[in-house]
Amino acid sequence: MPRFLRLVAGFLLSLYVLNGTATAQRVGVVLSGGGAKGLAHVGVLKVLEQNGIPIDYIVGTSMGSVVGALYSAGYSPREIEQIVIQPEFQYWVSGKQPADRTFNYITADPNPSALRVGLAVDSSFRTRVTPNLINDVNLNFVLAKMLAPAGAISGYNFDKLFVPFRCLAAEVFTRNQVIQREGSISDAVRNSMAVPLVFRPIRNPDGRYLFDGGIYNNFPTDVMRSEFKPDIIIGVNVGDVAYKKYPFGKDDELLLGSIVFLGADVADTLAVGKNGVFIQPDLEGFGATDFARVRELIDLGEKAATAKLPQALRRVQRRQDTLELAQRRQAFQQQAPQPSFARVAVQGLNDQQAGFVRRFFRRDGGSAYTIDDIEEGYYRLASDDFFRNVYPRIRYDRTSEGYVFQVDARQNNNLSGEVGFVLSSRPIDNFHLGLEYRYLRRFLYQASASVNIGRFYNAARGSFRINVPARYSYYLEPTIIYNQWNYQKTGGLLGRDVVSTQVRQQDLKAGVQLGLSPNYRSRILLEGAWFTRQDEYANVNEISNTDRLDETDFTGYTAAAQFARNSLNRKQYATSGRRAVFTARLVYGREQLTPGTTSLIEEERERYLRWLQVRAFTEQFFPLKNEKQSWGYFGEVMISGQPRFYNYRSSVTAAPIFAPLPDSRTLFLENYRSARYVAAGLRFNQGVVGKLEWRTEAYVHVRHQPLRQGETRRPTATAVLAWSARA
Repeated sequence: MPRFLRLVAGFLLSLYVLNGTATAQRVGVVLSGGGAKGLAHVGVLKVLEQNGIPIDYIVGTSMGSVVGALYSAGYSPREIEQIVIQPEFQYWVSGKQPADRTFNYITADPNPSALRVGLAVDSSFRTRVTPNLINDVNLNFVLAKMLAPAGAISGYNFDKLFVPFRCLAAEVFTRNQVIQREGSISDAVRNSMAVPLVFRPIRNPDGRYLFDGGIYNNFPTDVMRSEFKPDIIIGVNVGDVAYKKYPFGKDDELLLGSIVFLGADVADTLAVGKNGVFIQPDLEGFGATDFARVRELIDLGEKAATAKLPQALRRVQRRQDTLELAQRRQAFQQQAPQPSFARVAVQGLNDQQAGFVRRFFRRDGGSAYTIDDIEEGYYRLASDDFFRNVYPRIRYDRTSEGYVFQVDARQNNNLSGEVGFVLSSRPIDNFHLGLEYRYLRRFLYQASASVNIGRFYNAARGSFRINVPARYSYYLEPTIIYNQWNYQKTGGLLGRDVVSTQVRQQDLKAGVQLGLSPNYRSRILLEGAWFTRQDEYANVNEISNTDRLDETDFTGYTAAAQFARNSLNRKQYATSGRRAVFTARLVYGREQLTPGTTSLIEEERERYLRWLQVRAFTEQFFPLKNEKQSWGYFGEVMISGQPRFYNYRSSVTAAPIFAPLPDSRTLFLENYRSARYVAAGLRFNQGVVGKLEWRTEAYVHVRHQPLRQGETRRPTATAVLAWSARA
């Protein structure tokens, strides 16, 4: 009997020890960096949580810090998965401006520039070139917005998050790693993912710039041990691995990612310890920039974690009840304060400049800002390249019982230069050069000048814009524009014989424009201007070098109102989005004819003309599911009361133009010039290889009472309708 009792006591003691060991087990998860490949972490976390494996601590670097921070902030793996598979995620990582967050009020009109370089010039004329890295406007705001509640709950102490958290950054000037334990979670994550030459570093509240933590420690198991001392480490490495042999055929594809992470620390597979679990997803063939392959990466993370699951279940004996975990997560999230903002603070500018920035944020109701008010103001501010480096911070202020939205709005790109050119087998080559200077005080002042130089087209433009933020932000812009076209030697397209009796056309316009944006995509323009236009032409198809050209001068005033809505993804050859423009214009001026040798009118003549012109235009594109194809439609209506000028040539020259293709404007096509017309078309775009695309377009153009040249070379109306088709 005593022996039996001793056996029972020993068995119970063993159970107690084993149970105590399992209960005492604390599990730390280490998530490495690896750019887009870090999305595999999401799949790993899904498998761990589904199988009851607890996660007591998380340490991450670079992309591992992004996933780790979201989990530590109370987001479940499935919630994180939904975040990264939504289409908006691609805007965050690519830097592309979302169509519904583009303000046309402050966005400059499209111009021929292909390259734009920003310079920051200070009062002592020292310059700093701003590199064209990925635009982080979207990413910065979404990180601040998603991680703000957890920061408020934890009091900005990373130990008090739903899961205690650490992430690494690098201080490159002292060549030290930085372990981030407190403060803004979004700042910490943003520091940890500031990959050199990809994402710009942010200036931290202490004045330092920090970079990607993977530079010095891409698989920080040592930090996990020193900070949390867990019993078990589960390490997930998605960093670059050594290939068994040289990847012929894939080296070009992998080159960019390899260069980006060339200096990243290499993971030690034994660093998790003898009782740890090392998970290495098979990501061969994936690059650091393959963010579009989200689902594949998550699936590979799940596959790798599932393969190591038996080992993980043996070594981690403690289990986490999934229902209890969900309840605990919900209880944590419910502690977050209401998303009400007490005030907007501005850092990095003087008082006058800060006042300008604050005026972008408006309260739609009550004394506090809503998150929608903050988001709209932020994107209004960031729409201009001058504030491209704007950085948002959201911090809870217990005194005012509300969040404070802080904007680090250090001015940038106050001087910008742009260059563009056109090369063609026809003599329409053109070179564009532009310069823009901006100065911020109470308002944002913007002076710009540009020139176009070529055989066919020459132009010069100068403007001075005053940007005023208000409930409906607006700008006032005096502008002077000079244009000159020479159609004499443009020739035919694809061997076609094009009548080219129009020799030279030039105009000068000086006016002022008032523009305002009632919402994200729309802009209302009001314009008033003085103009003078000079057309030189012949009244016959064949002329000699002794002929003197007719000259029509038209000088007067114009006023216009325009509503425009634009969400196209490109300024030319778009593949998605929509653009709609409605314009009403009033023209009043004096026509003066100086006859040449080809005119039947012998004496000079002049008279005053006035008319009203209305134009409606729309185009829209629909990308197909594979995003390599898109189709779209086009529609335009022109109704003009323009009277007939003294002769046919001057009437056609002054008439509105239907020019669906950029090349259409380089040819003097009489059948596409008319006071009243309707046009419609279809467009299809097919991706071929890389950025090479094939585009097919077809149009139908119908003119109402088109003009023809009468026997006296005066304009006369023809049939009621005339139509043409072009593909």
